[in-house]
Amino acid sequence: MSVEFLAVTLVVVATPGTGVIFTLAAGLSRGARASLVAAFGCTLGIVPHMVAAMTGVTAILHASALAFEVVKYLGVAYIFYLAWTMWRDDHALELGGPGEARSATSVIRAGILVNLLNPKLTLFFVAFLPQFVQPNRPDTLLQMATLSGVFMLVTLVVFAIYGVLAATVRRRILERPRVLTGLRRSFAALLILLGLRLAVAER
Repeated sequence: MSVEFLAVTLVVVATPGTGVIFTLAAGLSRGARASLVAAFGCTLGIVPHMVAAMTGVTAILHASALAFEVVKYLGVAYIFYLAWTMWRDDHALELGGPGEARSATSVIRAGILVNLLNPKLTLFFVAFLPQFVQPNRPDTLLQMATLSGVFMLVTLVVFAIYGVLAATVRRRILERPRVLTGLRRSFAALLILLGLRLAVAER
């Protein structure tokens, strides 16, 4: 495994996106345990992209403009939904539907959707990861699975760090309603910007 792969993976994972915002919100609203659950959910959301890359489905999405656009706009719609629910919630930094049970299952499910509907991950697995696979070897699938596993591990660790750090300042923020409202709306605005950026993204 090359240093270049690890370096780019770290940059891709650590760059703030919907998964990072989701995990930060979980840490701020419900503490360290919830942030770890959110990080785990986001990591599970990578699995379908990995399977798609290994079975060739990703190549179809890359080749078909229509398939790519469908996935992209589903992701955009979900990001806008998250922004809307966060903006209108006056009580907490939550990334879930109004009145949704705050169980670990619901957090994991939402985390999976965050990354499942992220076409940037699809592009990562079809355009970047294969560059580090040696096609002349018989264990091509094993190589892809190993690299994907490393990507998932880095995602879990980095997101967990983000979430735990957010949880450490949770009490101070919750004691300041104006700060909480400002953070909630800032996160919602960031999600909208990410959605708009994703909407104009090309394959």
